[in-house]
Amino acid sequence: MKKYGLRPYKRKARWRKRRDEQRKPVAFANEIKNQCPLVPNHTWAGDFTYLPFKGKFIYLATFMDIFTREIVAWQISDRHDKTLVMQAFLDGLVNRDFQKPIYIHSDQGAEYCSQDYTDLVKNFGVTISMSTKASPWENGYQESFYNNFKTDLGLEFDRFDDEGHFLEAIHHTL
Repeated sequence: MKKYGLRPYKRKARWRKRRDEQRKPVAFANEIKNQCPLVPNHTWAGDFTYLPFKGKFIYLATFMDIFTREIVAWQISDRHDKTLVMQAFLDGLVNRDFQKPIYIHSDQGAEYCSQDYTDLVKNFGVTISMSTKASPWENGYQESFYNNFKTDLGLEFDRFDDEGHFLEAIHHTL
C-alpha cells in the first residue's frame, strides 16, 4: 500500500448534538459571573432536583440566597414544570417579606426559560441571570447544596414508610 500510495478507508465519526445543545441560547446572560454579593438578599440561585421514592419521582425546587447560603424558598411537586419554580420564587418573596433580590440566577432549563416564569420575575423588577449551556459549575451553589442535601437526607429514600414521612424529613433537612 505504501508503494502505491494507497491508504485504508477510515470511517468518520458522526457526532450528534445532545437535545439541550440543539436549543437556541436564551437571551439572558450570566450577570453574576464576576460578582460577589456583599449583603444578604442580593442574589438568589435557583435549581431543582428529583428524589426517587417508591417507584416515582418527587421534584424539589429551591432558591438560595448566595450571600447567606440559606434556602429562602422551596416547593415540592410530582411534576417538574414552570409552576413548580414559579411557586418556589413566590414563596421566597413571601418568606422575605417581599424584599426582592437584585439578581436571580439559574441554569437554562425549560422551566426557567418559560415565558411565564421570566415575565413573573421581570414584573417584580428582578434581573434574570442564567448559566451558559452545559456549565453546571456556573450554578455551583445549588449543585453543591443538592449534593450535600441528598447525603444528609440519606441516600435510601425508600426507607420512609410513606410520602408524608418523606416530606417531613425533607422539611427538617432543609
